[in-house]
Amino acid sequence: MINNGYVTERVKTNNLTLLTDLYQLTMMNGYRICEMDKRRAVFDIFYRGAGGYSYALAAGLEQAIDYVQNLHFDDSDIDYLRSLGIFDEAFFKVLKDFRFTGDIKAVPEGTLIFPYEPIMTVSAPLWEAQLIETALLTFINHQTLIATKAARLNECTENKISEFGLRRAQGPDAGIYGARAAYIGGCRTTSNVVSGKLFGIPVTGTHSHSWVMSFDSELEAFMKYAEIYPDKCLLLVDTYDTLKSGVPNAIKVFDKLKSEGYKPLGIRLDSGDLAYLSRKARVMLDEAGHSDCLIFATNDIDEDILLALNNQDAKIDVYGIGTKLITSYTNASLGGVYKLCALEENGRLIPKIKISNSHEKTTNPAVKKIVRIYKNGMAQADLICLEDETFDESKPLTVFHPELTYKKTTYTDYEVRELMVPIFKNGELVYDMPSLKEIGEYADKSLAEFFPEYRRVVNTQVYKVDLSEKLWALKQELLNSSVR
Repeated sequence: MINNGYVTERVKTNNLTLLTDLYQLTMMNGYRICEMDKRRAVFDIFYRGAGGYSYALAAGLEQAIDYVQNLHFDDSDIDYLRSLGIFDEAFFKVLKDFRFTGDIKAVPEGTLIFPYEPIMTVSAPLWEAQLIETALLTFINHQTLIATKAARLNECTENKISEFGLRRAQGPDAGIYGARAAYIGGCRTTSNVVSGKLFGIPVTGTHSHSWVMSFDSELEAFMKYAEIYPDKCLLLVDTYDTLKSGVPNAIKVFDKLKSEGYKPLGIRLDSGDLAYLSRKARVMLDEAGHSDCLIFATNDIDEDILLALNNQDAKIDVYGIGTKLITSYTNASLGGVYKLCALEENGRLIPKIKISNSHEKTTNPAVKKIVRIYKNGMAQADLICLEDETFDESKPLTVFHPELTYKKTTYTDYEVRELMVPIFKNGELVYDMPSLKEIGEYADKSLAEFFPEYRRVVNTQVYKVDLSEKLWALKQELLNSSVR
């Protein structure tokens, strides 16, 4: 059901319980045999950021929720696992009644996040938490990556961007959910019709070069298109010669439409020197009395091209971006991971840490939360804290760099807000999922809370993400301990 262009009922996924890696199932069975399966475990999803994006826009939570709600092993799943010949019948017996019974917290979709901050925290019996790792990473990694790419592209221009990536996506799901993620990142229209139907995203588009080539002349092709779609006439003008035939022929059609009481939308450029052609086309349209016609542009556009077009005073109103958006060129993966941070031992949750020779692969231990420090409505710094920590906003708050500890900042007259919210409690959904329109509005607000130097894509300034003093001390204790 669609209301005012937006879906009012959430799109449900099918049973994707086997959307996992085999080793998750072998570990589940091993935990059962070792009688460890019921021990409480806490895992964090976060991204490391090394070589990738300095910030990210969280997305994919809705699909993660649907996945968890539909978790169950049906007969065909069990029959397939039995055919592998590596599990016993006792394992299949307990799988028949498998359901998720744990807790999940997450940042809402559209939240601006940074490397090492928990995007989602899962607290559940060990074998339940282990099973869902792969699927959760699939949903969160992909959509967060595309939402972030869209946000970066939007940061490079004040003009509108439409998502045009379906034909260049790595498969149907990447195209469908990539369009959803791009919406969250600021691309509020798409060429993808099925995404328009499923998520209520406004769809947009024009004709292709083949439409023009199918007629005896470019002018005839334009005239026929205008006859069929007089209220939605957007003409692609670069099939033969943009300035000598395309734009002049479009102007003839627009003159006719206006004389009949219609308002043409504009023209689209898909090749050549977009800055030069758009400037010339703008002059031609304006002189012909069509200053209200928009100029759309496509053609493998990315952040660098957007910035260059801005510097060249391009007269482009809307960009259609496909390949470079839907594939997140040149950063192919978010790099999100799912790491154990606490495990129940003798009735208590014991902090766990993964230690590596690679600094970026050493994890932050214990059950945590993220708080964001605001001053005058603008984000100043984030603190990754222990779950039970509180902050007295009437007192100064000093934060320090987790590695270069001499680098400190003290805040007064500040406000602290927690970023993560409860999603599941004891296996039951407790989160009221917003509409995609509401998520997009929240993302806009989240981005606007950060100064431009933290959002820009060239010479991006490093936003402060520090560990609280208690978490930092615990991490040092575990790093220095001979028993881990």
